[in-house]
Amino acid sequence: MITDILTVLVIGYVIFELIEHVLFPLVWSFAARNRKSLCGNEGMLGKEVEVKSWQGGEGRVLVDGELWNAGSGDLLQPGDKAFVQKVDGLVLKIASRNDAGFHA
Repeated sequence: MITDILTVLVIGYVIFELIEHVLFPLVWSFAARNRKSLCGNEGMLGKEVEVKSWQGGEGRVLVDGELWNAGSGDLLQPGDKAFVQKVDGLVLKIASRNDAGFHA
């Protein structure tokens, strides 16, 4: 009787540990593959920026509370909103919403 109870408890414990340390990490790693990166270049793409200063085809923009150098072929003015299309080193390539090449 006691050996049956202990056997069930041990088997239950082993199954729980396998699920916790093998199955859950595998499921989460597969789910993480489909998520967009929150950091690095991939995390910047598509973010909305606010133009702070602009002259010609370049200027400074505000992204998540940080000022970045940016360049664009669009006519932009301070206060305009645009979106990050590409990250080239420490310079953002941005485009306005009504730009034909915009993809969010």
